[in-house]
Amino acid sequence: MSEKNSKFSPLRLAKLAAVAAVYVCLTYALGFMSYGSIQFRVAEMLMLLCFYKKDYGVSLILGCFIANLFSPMMLMDMIFGTAATVLAVLLIYISPNIYIASLAPVATNAVIVGAELTYAFKTPFWLNAIEVAVGEFVCVSVLGVIVFKLLEKNAAFMKLITE
Repeated sequence: MSEKNSKFSPLRLAKLAAVAAVYVCLTYALGFMSYGSIQFRVAEMLMLLCFYKKDYGVSLILGCFIANLFSPMMLMDMIFGTAATVLAVLLIYISPNIYIASLAPVATNAVIVGAELTYAFKTPFWLNAIEVAVGEFVCVSVLGVIVFKLLEKNAAFMKLITE
């Protein structure tokens, strides 16, 4: 079996590790706006990579889990934030287009993280869900879709992420 086609080729593992690392670094570097009830986790736009290739789901789930080690609500975020990411990844896999795919993290985080925040802070669920949804919508459905629609025009980038 050639290295390129190997299920666990060094290149494939390096790409997956790089995506997880970028997610963690972006979340941590922008920590002031990545955690809390009102959050704009810019790294969430990377969730759209799953639309192009399912492999990236593992990277993003792992990246989310590790990034949540730095959260003020560490254990709860590690469990519930990661669960929201798992569900979003699965929904992105079955999405017919990038626009619908971009709504998966919005919905799953609004419900799951919204419930987590309601439990932790005893604040209204609907308020938490809306605040989380707005941040996700801006980062994934607006910024993420714009970035990936522009990157789709770059053949070298598309080859890099889909092979």
